[in-house]
Amino acid sequence: MRDYLHNKLRTTALAALLACSVAAPGAVLAEAEWILFTLDNDTFVGNDNGYTNGIYVSWLDTPEGKPAEIGFLARAMKWSLPDGGSSGTGFSIGTIGQTMITPDDIEQDPPILPPDDLPYGGLLFYADTFVQIQQSYADSISVTLGVVGEYSFAEEAQETVHDIIDSDEPCCWDEQLDDEVVFQVSRGRVWRTWVSDSGNSDFLLSADLALGTISSQVGAGFMYRYGRQMKNSFATALLISSRTTNPVSSQTGWYLFAGARASYLGNQIFLDTSKSYDDDFDEIDYQEDRISVTAGLAYSWKEWSLTFAMNDLNVDEDSDEAEEYSEYGTLTVAWKLD
Repeated sequence: MRDYLHNKLRTTALAALLACSVAAPGAVLAEAEWILFTLDNDTFVGNDNGYTNGIYVSWLDTPEGKPAEIGFLARAMKWSLPDGGSSGTGFSIGTIGQTMITPDDIEQDPPILPPDDLPYGGLLFYADTFVQIQQSYADSISVTLGVVGEYSFAEEAQETVHDIIDSDEPCCWDEQLDDEVVFQVSRGRVWRTWVSDSGNSDFLLSADLALGTISSQVGAGFMYRYGRQMKNSFATALLISSRTTNPVSSQTGWYLFAGARASYLGNQIFLDTSKSYDDDFDEIDYQEDRISVTAGLAYSWKEWSLTFAMNDLNVDEDSDEAEEYSEYGTLTVAWKLD
């Protein structure tokens, strides 16, 4: 009976999240113009611990000749947009994603637990994002709803992948973070403050605020880009702090980009482990004041776009455990449907 109820809860949790991901974007799914596949992985920086893996599937609607429709969840933040999101052009993004972290040694049994190492943890979520674009600036709103714990299915995902690639088997997912429904709301703006006479270089400034149980932070940053056909893609710089996709080149062209961001981190679900375990563990010691950097390349041709970036969420992190979470690479492949 207990196993039946356990499996029933797992199925119900997944069904609820999937139902949200289908119902919330509404016309966005029906009229999606781009499909994006994003992989975050610390093997890009030579590790297999800390921020281990993140897989995201996004669909993006960029309607021509009419305003983009704001997704169901993102409408909760519509009030914060100029003119309620009715001016300028824009696009809507729906994202289903899964992210996970593990300790440094996934074969050690029993595992080293926080604060001496990162926990086993997974997050399965749906994010609803809307970006409104003006001539020289763009705004974003986003609402994320997800689950942490065994209903994130991070254990099954990691074990499956490690079986396929014949890698070390993780031993201790039964020690993962407790089950919890989590959320986040965020608001951002990016300004295209300078463009070279040739149009091949520009400079972007950004500011963002996020609140929720997934994480809460406030930050500001800059990005420099060099390339071709960049005019219509500067707004995608707003997506980089979401960890769901890279900045993309939206038409035939390419650009190199590099940027930095200063932020204050109030809470983070994977690092504030004393709030996520039944046992009274100490929190991982991490810096609230953070400097993050990113650098990469975006390239598009015909109906395809490819972006790769290297990221460090805090270049001055004192804690070895938090540093493992901070460094990762991101690969995004986008396909235009029409």
